[in-house]
Amino acid sequence: MYNSKLRTFYSQPLNEKYLKEAALVLEQGGMIIFPTDTVYALGCLSTKNESLNRLAKIKGVKLEHAPLSFIFKDIREMASFVLPMTSKVFKLIKRLLPGPFTFIMPAAKKLPFPFQKRKTVGVRISDHPVLINLLPLLSSPIVCTSIHDPDRIVEYTTDPEELLFRWDNEIDLMLSYGYGSNIPSTVIDLSVLPFKILRKGAGNIPF
Repeated sequence: MYNSKLRTFYSQPLNEKYLKEAALVLEQGGMIIFPTDTVYALGCLSTKNESLNRLAKIKGVKLEHAPLSFIFKDIREMASFVLPMTSKVFKLIKRLLPGPFTFIMPAAKKLPFPFQKRKTVGVRISDHPVLINLLPLLSSPIVCTSIHDPDRIVEYTTDPEELLFRWDNEIDLMLSYGYGSNIPSTVIDLSVLPFKILRKGAGNIPF
C-alpha cells in the first residue's frame, strides 16, 4: 500500500512517536515530505551528502547549483550559516521570522561540505507546528525544495494522499498535516541593496 509511509497529525498535541520516527529517518540519511507554513516540501538533513545529491537530481541540476533552502529551528542556528547581519537585516528577520518567507543571504565563509562554495544561501524559519517540534530533534538543519505539481495550471499539490502517490518511490516517509497551502513563500534577496523581492507569495511584503 502506497500510504504505508504516511504519518498524519490529526490533533494537538502532535504525535511524538511520528516526530521521533521522522527524525530517525532523517538522521539515517532518509528523504521525507513534510508540511511547511506555505506548501509541502521535500527534504533531507544538510549533512547527508547522498540524500542531498538525490535531492539535486530530482531538481535536475548539480548539487552546487541546486536552488535549495535551509530550514532552521531559530535565528541563532541560522546565524552560523550566513555572514554577520547588519542591524537593518536583523530587525527585518526578527520581524518576519518565523513565517512564510525565504531570504537569500550572503553565505558564511565556512559553510559545511558540500555547500562551502556557495556565495549565498536560501534560509527559512517556519512557524508550522510540525517543524517547530521536529527541528529541535535533529542534529542539523533540513535542506529542502518546494514540491511542484506537474500540472501547468495548479502549481502546487495540496492533497497529501496525492503527493505520496506521486512521490512514494522517492521518499522514505511523509508527514501530513492535512491539505496544504498552494501559495509559496515570499522570496526576498537580502544579499543586494536595495533588497529585492524575487517572488511574491504568502506573507505581507514589508517594504
